[in-house]
Amino acid sequence: MAVPPPLAQQTARSRASLKRRLERLYRAFDRSYLGTDPLAFVHRYDSEADQEIVGFLASGLAFGNVLAIRGSVSALLAALGNSPHAFVDGFDPARNGRSLDGLYHRWVRSSDLVLLLETLRRMRAECGSIGSFFMAGYRAGDEDIGPSLASFSKRARELAESGTAGRGSVASFFPSPDSGSACKRLNLFLRWMVRDGDGLDLGLWPGVSRGQLVLPLDTHLVRLCRVLGLARRRTPGWKMAVEATRSLALLDPDDPVKYDFSLSRLGILDLCLHGREPVECRSCGVPRLTIRRRRSGKPELQAGR
Repeated sequence: MAVPPPLAQQTARSRASLKRRLERLYRAFDRSYLGTDPLAFVHRYDSEADQEIVGFLASGLAFGNVLAIRGSVSALLAALGNSPHAFVDGFDPARNGRSLDGLYHRWVRSSDLVLLLETLRRMRAECGSIGSFFMAGYRAGDEDIGPSLASFSKRARELAESGTAGRGSVASFFPSPDSGSACKRLNLFLRWMVRDGDGLDLGLWPGVSRGQLVLPLDTHLVRLCRVLGLARRRTPGWKMAVEATRSLALLDPDDPVKYDFSLSRLGILDLCLHGREPVECRSCGVPRLTIRRRRSGKPELQAGR
């Protein structure tokens, strides 16, 4: 399948057509699909303090197999009890660390989780919340969230390095755009915390501009970004994430990551085969994003013109 020209080089009519189809997709994958996303864990809690803690943990483990993600997040939250923020605020590695024994997710081990919880405790003790810790390095005048995110990760790693929680590592939880990382999971967490208004994201951090958010780029989105003309780069790093986000900003400058949840459903629900079936790719309706409803009420893709 030929890659279309970058969105910025397409006609206003083509961009308007893509926006209509993205809006259709956005309406199709609404709050009723929360159960297909780790964001569902956050909505189980009423207090903002719990939502913030659970949001960071759920997004931090949002990589790999969907079922494995659910299992790992569920097990971690079970260890934290009914009030995750109270558990974190009172967390002592020597006293509470054993409650995490045996927990792991891919390369993340229990020792890493112990250090992460100790780091989050120190964030809250120092600033009152994860959000306030983030805002201490937030730069409202930047074109995107990159420099603010780099500051957040740098300061978080410094907290972890000065702690006494053992041999764990939090490096995978606090990557930086400065190293070229797409920072998918941190961008996902920011989307959850900053956006609101559609019953999906929670809008707990109104001080951060949603116009600065960057697309949480993962394997589900890399191919879609290319076939839709959102990005020309092939390497799924920070530059590609920013390129795709700036393309989406041509459609909605105030909320460029608005379509992230709905576009991600195409991969998570196996509606897009990501090039695994070349014949299917040639006939797939993804580039035109033609959506119709099955009899079950669930949306599916079909070729469109």
